[in-house]
Amino acid sequence: MDKKLRVGVLGATGMVGQRFVSLLENHPWYEVVTVAASPRSAGKSYEEAVGSRWKLDNAMPENVKNLIVKNVNDVEEIANDVDFVFSAVDMTKEEIRAIEEAYAKAETPVVSNNSAHRWTPDVPMVVPELNPEHMEIIPFQKKRLGTTRGFVAVKPNCSIQTYTPMLHPLRDFGIKTVVACTYQAISGAGKTFKDWPEMVDNIIPYIGGEEEKSEQEPLKIWGRIENGVIVKAEAPIITTQCIRVPVTNGHTAAVFVDFEKKPSKEEILERWANFKSVPQELELPSAPKQFIHYFEEDNRPQIALDRNCENGMAVCAGRLREDRVYDWKFIGMSHNTLRGAAGGAVLSAELLTAQGYIKAK
Repeated sequence: MDKKLRVGVLGATGMVGQRFVSLLENHPWYEVVTVAASPRSAGKSYEEAVGSRWKLDNAMPENVKNLIVKNVNDVEEIANDVDFVFSAVDMTKEEIRAIEEAYAKAETPVVSNNSAHRWTPDVPMVVPELNPEHMEIIPFQKKRLGTTRGFVAVKPNCSIQTYTPMLHPLRDFGIKTVVACTYQAISGAGKTFKDWPEMVDNIIPYIGGEEEKSEQEPLKIWGRIENGVIVKAEAPIITTQCIRVPVTNGHTAAVFVDFEKKPSKEEILERWANFKSVPQELELPSAPKQFIHYFEEDNRPQIALDRNCENGMAVCAGRLREDRVYDWKFIGMSHNTLRGAAGGAVLSAELLTAQGYIKAK
């Protein structure tokens, strides 16, 4: 790419917004030129607006410290300065839907980390390795919005990326039932232990809305485009429990699966080892070379050892074994703010750029 695309980050002062600006430092295709947040942060430098609330281990990138934070509601002003935006705004679902469509109608593509548009029928919800073909819904969405280049694309919930990638290469064996119990890091709530001391030495067996997302979103990923909308898959049946655990970053899942035609262990491991998709074929900058990493050791994957596998963009599996009730069981793991949030959105933007949906204005 001869010239980097100009990027804006909406909701730049929050944890996921911070992860966006950190990931985009020295990105080969993109340059952050605009940061936007709530009116109370507008007018301050990014460094001043974030203040002591920088939540990442790595330092704030120098190239964003002195950017003046804009009011996220000044859609036209921001749209004039950027080629596209990443969205991580903290608003109600109705407000998020409205503002993301406002940017799209201002002819500015939106790649969103938010859940508000995940079930909008003509909005692609994509894990780039699993359903890149769903980006083909974008022309139908543009027609509805009356735009030539503006649209909204979203990434799915972080929890499903602990198990859906491992199931995806096995779908032709006829997945019937999936039971998953997820153990989710506190950063999934935008928190650190400093913010949330009651999570130390604690487990909370409830995350609002998470189980519905975890059970339904894979079905949209495995759905099909029909008459200008994405129709979710009818199977498999997925049931989940989602638990908050005292971990900084990284979600884990214990998964049980039944098949119509039970594969052998060798067949499963072969599918996982050889699974590649469009991001790997295109060698997108953020794509892991090996998407699914399987660990033979009984005590892996581990959050502390493996969450940063391939810069946090790989998914990890282990403990594949036969079960007394279901056909197979395994452990899955992914980095929730990298693969599951900002990193997944950056990879989606790279896919959209490679496909020609995102380009310079």
